[in-house]
Amino acid sequence: MKEVQILSIQVGLPQTLDASHATNPTDNPWKTGIFKTPVSGPVWLGRLNLTGDAQSDLSVHGGPHKAVNAYPSEHYSYWRERLHLPDMTYGAFGENFTTGGLLEDEVCIGDVFKAGETIIQISQPRQPCWKIERRWGIKDFSVRVKETGKTGWYFRVLQEGYVEAGNPLVLMERSFPQWTVAVAYAIMRNRRIDVTAAYELSLCPALSPRWQESLVSSKSG
Repeated sequence: MKEVQILSIQVGLPQTLDASHATNPTDNPWKTGIFKTPVSGPVWLGRLNLTGDAQSDLSVHGGPHKAVNAYPSEHYSYWRERLHLPDMTYGAFGENFTTGGLLEDEVCIGDVFKAGETIIQISQPRQPCWKIERRWGIKDFSVRVKETGKTGWYFRVLQEGYVEAGNPLVLMERSFPQWTVAVAYAIMRNRRIDVTAAYELSLCPALSPRWQESLVSSKSG
C-alpha cells in the first residue's frame, strides 16, 4: 500500500508587490498571499488557517471551507517539464499542504482525514485564479491547470491542533465516494451543459456552500 502523507507545509502572509516583481514592468502593483515558504516542526492549524498564513482577498479565498490548500506532489514533475522550470519547489501553487499518495481522482468531497492532532475534511476542488499566472509570468497558466484537472483541493478543519510535514494522512471517513475531486471539478466546468449532474452535486452536504450556490444558480440560469 502506498504511503499517504503531508510532504511539506507552506505558509505566507499577504504582501503588496510593485512592478519590480512583475514579469512585465508596466504591470500595476498587486497584493497576494500566493507566495508560501516551507515551515519545519509542528505548526498550529486553526479553523481558518495555519499559524503564519493568510489570504489577501477574502471575498474569494480563505474562510472555514478553504482553510488549507492542498496540492499533490505527483504533479510537480509534469509542470517542471512542460514549463521548463526544473527548480520549481513545493509551494509553487500557493498550497499549504504538498501531499504524497493522493490524486484528484482518488479523493472525494467529504473525505475526512486525521493529520497529526488535526482532523480535516475535503470541501471542494481548487479553482486557480490569475494570481498563479502573475506569480510565474505565464499568461495561460491557470487555464492549463484547469484543462489538465491538476487542480488540488481545499480542506476545512473539523478539529484544530498541531500538524507537521511528514505526518500521515489517515482516511477516517468516506461518505460520498461518487463525488471525487476530479468528478466534482469536471461537473463545475460543465455545469451549464449538464445541469442535472450540477444539481445532484449541489446536494452533497459536505460540498462548500459557495460551490453549492454556483451549481444551483447554473440550473436556474
